[in-house]
Amino acid sequence: MTRNARFIDERITLKYGTGGGAMRALIEQIFAKGLGDLGEGNIGLAAMDDGAAIRLGDRYLVITTDSHVVQPIVFPGGDIGKLAVAGTVNDLAMMGATDPLALTCAAIVEDGFSREMLKSIWESIRASCEEAGTTIVTGDTKVMGHGELDGLVLNTTGVGITDRIVTDAGLEPGDQILVTGTMGDHGLAIMATRNELALETELVSDVAPINAMVRRALEAGGDGIIALKDPTRGGLSSALHEMAEKSGVGIVIDEPSIPLRDEVRAVGELLGIDPLVSANEGKAVFGVRPESAAGVLDAIRSHPLGRNAAIVGECVAERPGFVVLDTGFGSRLLSEAEGELLPRIC
Repeated sequence: MTRNARFIDERITLKYGTGGGAMRALIEQIFAKGLGDLGEGNIGLAAMDDGAAIRLGDRYLVITTDSHVVQPIVFPGGDIGKLAVAGTVNDLAMMGATDPLALTCAAIVEDGFSREMLKSIWESIRASCEEAGTTIVTGDTKVMGHGELDGLVLNTTGVGITDRIVTDAGLEPGDQILVTGTMGDHGLAIMATRNELALETELVSDVAPINAMVRRALEAGGDGIIALKDPTRGGLSSALHEMAEKSGVGIVIDEPSIPLRDEVRAVGELLGIDPLVSANEGKAVFGVRPESAAGVLDAIRSHPLGRNAAIVGECVAERPGFVVLDTGFGSRLLSEAEGELLPRIC
């Protein structure tokens, strides 16, 4: 059981979907029990990584699945369709499978849902697949009664092949932590829209398939790239905590080095939400050997989606499993997302 795990409550509440320690406890104590053992050399459910990996000769088949319940369904910078494709493609990329073979998509639609809205979302799915270099090859459709569902729910599964698996663990003291761009954009764009702040800010979601950018980084960094993590639910904070805990290292983050948009800071302050626990849907966290960090950073910055990439921290031997934020004036432990602060953001 992970350090942050706790016994789950009798009733499942929204806090178990935030991406933090509560969600990991739910997975460990219920969903992962007795399932997902793929044998030695494979990666299954117990690893709680961004996907599973099954060895096929000298290569790996990578599989990941994701359900999407974002509200509102259309938001600044994207919609549930673009999110469904990007989320699954990016999870594959976090395992090293940057060339997705194919996706599946299941749609559960509420009775009375707009036909034109559905067509628009499916066009978004098509365009996002084209951007990622993949397509939907099979799926399923269900319609539920009015009021039995909130509009539209999508589930996507993706498969890919890779020669080398990258996990979210294996970091050692001295390894560098790199983020591929500004943090917190997606979650705070959603919250700004819900709180009717969208017209007062230019903040938009960062949702995008980043497999091409990750491929470029892997080609530049090779074996020097040790770990990858998708900072979605729970944001940068949850991603770093998982990487630190699984690797058995501490992570020290230089807060002034974290790229943040002014709009994200402003909306976060207004709503009382720390951007570091806010979801990202077009970013990645890299753990890189120190000798490879500069080359990987240059490769990421050479891609349009990685222009704001930065090295933000370092792994240390002290305080394994913890993340320390160096503010420039002192230091504090970085907390994970807890409670019901950011429900239904992806």
